[in-house]
Amino acid sequence: MTQLLQTLISGLGQGAAYSLIAVGFVIIFKSTHVISFAQPALMAAGATAVALLTVQVGLNFYLAVLVAVVAAAIAGLGIERAVLRPMVGKPVFIIAIITLGLDVVIRVITNRFIGADVRPMGDPWGLERWELGALTLQHRHAAALITTAAILSALYLFFRYSRIGLAMRATAFDQETSLAQGVNVGHMFGISWALAAALAAVAGVFIGAGSTIDQQTWYVGLKALPAIILGGLDSIPGAVVGGLAVGVVEALFATYQSTYLPFLGSNFSIVAPYALMLVVLLVRPYGLFGTPEIQRV
Repeated sequence: MTQLLQTLISGLGQGAAYSLIAVGFVIIFKSTHVISFAQPALMAAGATAVALLTVQVGLNFYLAVLVAVVAAAIAGLGIERAVLRPMVGKPVFIIAIITLGLDVVIRVITNRFIGADVRPMGDPWGLERWELGALTLQHRHAAALITTAAILSALYLFFRYSRIGLAMRATAFDQETSLAQGVNVGHMFGISWALAAALAAVAGVFIGAGSTIDQQTWYVGLKALPAIILGGLDSIPGAVVGGLAVGVVEALFATYQSTYLPFLGSNFSIVAPYALMLVVLLVRPYGLFGTPEIQRV
């Protein structure tokens, strides 16, 4: 039982980072109806910026995170305005392909800064932990869970009470009606990209915390895809639940798979989130919290 609880704690800590990336996916999808495949690259870019600012420049870690998050938001805003705004009205499939191209470009640029070696994140948590009886809680996992909860609470208040948040919700519900009511839909698209890029940067910090980043770090961001499929493409609560579930499933397979399912081979925990995604697609194509699409025939 102790091992199971410890595995769940570790999985939730890792899943918190996946949740932040997944929420970014959902915010962009709800406003533009496009899945942005650039999120993993933005996550890696944010993590790289923090690593460079803390270790090479010597900036305070928390100040470095703030600088990286603001820079990521500005980058997301610029990408939407320069690359995606001219594509408004074009098929979403084409725009999704463009985001794939953006992902490659951002990764190539980021990898030039990372170089051939691994880079320490320079975070204050490392692998330090609290002893909770027979259980342990790593500082980085506690920080990830607390930060994710704080960000989600702020997003809830933003979308529910702020004028911009309400305008973004209206845009997500019906773009043409929002435009007729005076909402600048283009600005809402830009804000969506800025929010998603900022969330990706924060997630990147926790992906690299207690470890290092390298040219393959972006790959971790792809685990947010099973999360949004599990939770539903248009559901922010679903993205959070999906991210945490992916982290837990990954941790469970890493702990128990070699004992109970050895025929699956080693390191099956890496592909376990995608296997979960396939199962969800077969059973519930719109995810646990997604909105089923109804088409009249």
